[in-house]
This record gives sequence, C-alpha cells and structure tokens, in this order.
Amino acid sequence: MHESINSSPPSPTLKLSIVVPVYRSEDCLPELMSAITKALTPYDWDYEVILVNDFSPDGSWKTIQSLCRKYPCLIGVDLRRNFGQDNAILTGLRLSRGKYVAIMDDDLQHDPKYLPALMDKIGEGVDVAYADFDKKRQKLWKNIGSWINGKIADRVLWKPKNVYLSPYKVVARDVVDLICNYSGPKPYIDGLLFQATWRMASVPVEHFPRYAGRSTYNPWKALEVSTRLIFSFSVKPVRLVTWCGLVMAILALLAAAGVTFYRLLSPGDFPAAAVGWSSLMVVFLLVSGIQMMFLGILGEYAGRAYLLVNRHPQSSIRIVIGGNARSQFSSAVPQILEEEVTVVGDGPL
Repeated sequence: MHESINSSPPSPTLKLSIVVPVYRSEDCLPELMSAITKALTPYDWDYEVILVNDFSPDGSWKTIQSLCRKYPCLIGVDLRRNFGQDNAILTGLRLSRGKYVAIMDDDLQHDPKYLPALMDKIGEGVDVAYADFDKKRQKLWKNIGSWINGKIADRVLWKPKNVYLSPYKVVARDVVDLICNYSGPKPYIDGLLFQATWRMASVPVEHFPRYAGRSTYNPWKALEVSTRLIFSFSVKPVRLVTWCGLVMAILALLAAAGVTFYRLLSPGDFPAAAVGWSSLMVVFLLVSGIQMMFLGILGEYAGRAYLLVNRHPQSSIRIVIGGNARSQFSSAVPQILEEEVTVVGDGPL
C-alpha cells in the first residue's frame, strides 16, 4: 500500500495556512482554535487551519469534527494509522494552499499571536522564520535532546548557529512546494527545509506551558529524530566507517610490522608456549564490537533504501472534512490501489 499526495494548488487570495499535527489533544483543540481566531481576526486575512489527526487514541477526531462545524476556516484530516509527527505535518503541507504556511504544535505551547511577526520576517526576504524560545517550559531531557539535535544539524545540515530548530515556524509557499516532493518513508521537516534553502531567520517568542494533558514525546522519540537527521540527510556516517576502517588497517599493519621486527631482533623474548591470549581476546571483542556497530550503520542506510524502493507510505488519509474540502482537495488526495479516500465539504471558506 502506498499513497501519494500531490500538493494542492495555491489560492491567490489565501494569505496563511496553519498546519497542526494532532495527537492526544482533545482538550487543547478548542482553546487552540479560539487563540488562532483571536490572534488573526484583527488582520482581516483569509486563512485556513489544517488539523491532521495522527490516529489519536483519545477523542481528538470527534473534537475536530465538532470544531469544523463551528469554524469555516478549519480543515480536518484523519489518518488511517499513526505515522508520526513529521509524516502528519508533510500530509498537511501537501493540502495547504496559503501564500505562507505555519507549522505549530497542538498543545498551545506555541502562541498564535506570534504568527504575524513570523510572517513579517518572511517578508524581509527569508524563506523560513523560526520561533526562537527565550526559555523553554519543558522537561530537562527535552532541552538536552533539542541541544543534541541542534549540534547534529550544525554538522550534518550545515545549519547556521544563530538559527534554532524550532517546531514553530512559518515557511514561504515556494519552499513548501519543494519539500512536498520528498518521497522517502521517514521525512524530517527541518532536514527537508535545510535541503531546500539556507535563507532562514529566527524571531524571539515566548514558550508557554502545555495547556492540558501530558506530552507523549519521550527519549526514544527524541533518538528517532536524531537517527532521521543523521541517516536521511547525510552520508557522513558511512564516510566515518570508511575512515575508521582505514585507520584501523594502518594501525594493524604498523603493529604487525613492529611485532615482526621485535621477533627478529629479540627472539629470546618469544618462548614456545603461547602467551597473551587474554589481551588477544580483549582486542578481538573490541574489534568485533566496532565491526557490528559499522554493520548497523550500513544496515540503517540499506533499510531506508529498501523502504523507499518498497514504496512504504508516508501517510494514508481516511477522510478530509471541513471548508470547501470537496473541490479543494479532490486532486490532492487521489485514490491509490483502490484505496478509498473520503472527502467531505461543509461550505466555502
């Protein structure tokens, strides 16, 4: 099964699209929509909000259905299973039509009141405007994970050191269209953005506590983000394997030459009985461990190539509701391999 979603054609009048991945946020969504409406109403912009339900086990989808009846600007997307945050975001990006596209979390830690400032930064000539949090109100291990991923991005993606990889950002339409061409099974949005452009800037904003519920983000998910960043956007680990192998080969040759000369110059130091078996075993186990690690790195690349060739789906849409969904998304959610995608419209935006 593989579902390919083409980007929706941009609307000449739609100023902003807001893409929000949803997971375990049924209590946050009503307040989120209220905050977005409050923040954007003074500007009299045409905008849309795309909530992508990533198979949330709580009542998030029912809440989205209810909110779609209240807010004409709201589009609800329900995925058939849990694909992950970045996959859900990429699905929403492909359905967006605005001149600017904002990406934000569903828990109100990202205040919509900063959207105009982020959009103004895009107007200054950059392609991506990141929200730079002065103080992050989250657990210590999350801050450590963000710092580690930032350092990895510095080396792998050549990220400017003055840019913070924030999940809250606004992206220009042209760049959104570029990253939507990505067909790999495990996207990483910030990695795709850095592949498309280096014209980026940050805007200082405040980070707020989660409005309700508990975050499902854990150290394992942080590690998964790191592996996506390392293995999906760089071949440096493979080069590291090559250089390590070369260094070990040179050291082995030097050691062999040293032992040979020592044996020739001091034969009396080498009795007939075998000695040094314990140190030999230690070296053997160490080298074997390094080899297994290198094989794991190569296997990670091979596995990702297999998933790509096997057409592993990025996402699978069950239904799209709200707004003028029927005309707006009929070409953006095609039926693939006789798999039904239901699109329901509730009136014009």
